[in-house]
Amino acid sequence: MMNTVTGLALGRIAVGIASLAKPDLVAPSMGQGTNAPLLTQWFGSREVALGALTLVSSGGARRNLVLVGMAVDAADAATTYAAVEAKVLDRKLGTALVAVAVGAVFSGLLGLRVKKKQTVESV
Repeated sequence: MMNTVTGLALGRIAVGIASLAKPDLVAPSMGQGTNAPLLTQWFGSREVALGALTLVSSGGARRNLVLVGMAVDAADAATTYAAVEAKVLDRKLGTALVAVAVGAVFSGLLGLRVKKKQTVESV
């Protein structure tokens, strides 16, 4: 079974690569018009960087990168919620995007919890 943190990092890389390679296809699924490729590519760059750094790191550095990713995902959820409330983003799409971001936060928490438990058990 794949480690939760590794799965989350690989997911970030996949979404990032898609956002960089095909921003015109990804942007609408993020509530952006097809004229927003630059923002989508910025998002993609961030996701690839976080995912790749998490994959190649270990120990405290990996834990810190998971925490950074969780903070970024929580900020994504909060800003998406605010966009829905301001009626800038469709409620149905916004709810789905918030769910994905919150799911990523919980995946990070689960990964940290599993790692902590493994460390304690190995002592």
